Amino acid sequence: MTFSRKLTALAAGTVALALALAGCGGSDDKAADGGPLEQVNFGYIADYNGTSLLAIADDQKLWQKHGLKASTKVFTNGPLQIQALGTGDLDFGYIGPGAFWLPASGQAKVVAINTLGNADRVIARSGTSSIDQLRGKTVGVPEGTSGDMILTLALKKAGMTKDDLKVVNMDASTIVSAFASKKIDAAGFWYPAIATIKKQVPDLTELAKNSDFESQVSFPTAFVAGNDVVSGQKTKTEKTIAVLRDAIAYRSANMDKSIELTAKMLNVPVDQVKADAGNVKVLSLDELDAKTKDGTVDKWLNGMADYFVEAGKLKSKVDPKTYYTGELFTTAAAAK
Repeated sequence: MTFSRKLTALAAGTVALALALAGCGGSDDKAADGGPLEQVNFGYIADYNGTSLLAIADDQKLWQKHGLKASTKVFTNGPLQIQALGTGDLDFGYIGPGAFWLPASGQAKVVAINTLGNADRVIARSGTSSIDQLRGKTVGVPEGTSGDMILTLALKKAGMTKDDLKVVNMDASTIVSAFASKKIDAAGFWYPAIATIKKQVPDLTELAKNSDFESQVSFPTAFVAGNDVVSGQKTKTEKTIAVLRDAIAYRSANMDKSIELTAKMLNVPVDQVKADAGNVKVLSLDELDAKTKDGTVDKWLNGMADYFVEAGKLKSKVDPKTYYTGELFTTAAAAK
């Protein structure tokens, strides 16, 4: 079965599970102006990057403020959300850097840059001190994610490829259990899930991290929308981006509170989310607007495109303006 077909099958199952775990943002039946609320289906990943803005939007009643009622659904990774956007099960979702090749290949639109991530690692068992010691070893990785990206970059730096390893495509929860039970020797993975593994394998080693490659590539996270949503539901898109903008502004001004709200939404200890947020560079609304307008975001996306072309995810680089709706982001503050 091809990766695409596997992903589609996984998406269908994950959407069904996510529906059972759905939480609704905003309990009021009317918008702030007294009008009806428009439904928006929003996917997320259960970490600080993927959850904080949604937690803020709920707490600050931002959905209602902008005339929306949100149904939020949890996913284990970005590629599954891209699939759900394509089938219409989601309107919007969240992706980490490893999944940017999907909107770049035309499968979705990036509607808002979120943060710069530093949560990805190549981890291995105690006694493994370098990437080249992974030759012939079994390495788990969620294909098409930032875990896949950090592993590929680390291998290249060591003069290796995946052909030098026994790479096994696994979802996030499977990597946690497989590493703890010694079914895999290493993994391309991310925090906060690595923190869960450390509780059972405290002496694991970290062989590579995002900051090792900051001179050649940045690792933005983002919110994405279905192509049909952006092209055919302009008002909903503008309203949703306006919610995200308000939440971004609140987060950068109230980091501690954003951590508390995220912990509450995820039902996990505040200290756990605080540690997770320590692997994130939060950008203010002014920074995001400026970096969108001056071409910095395009530079980030072009840098990742170079990686994706070399890694075989993209056939060739594409203009970021074909999939990042930067002008829409900077003007969405006027949405009603």
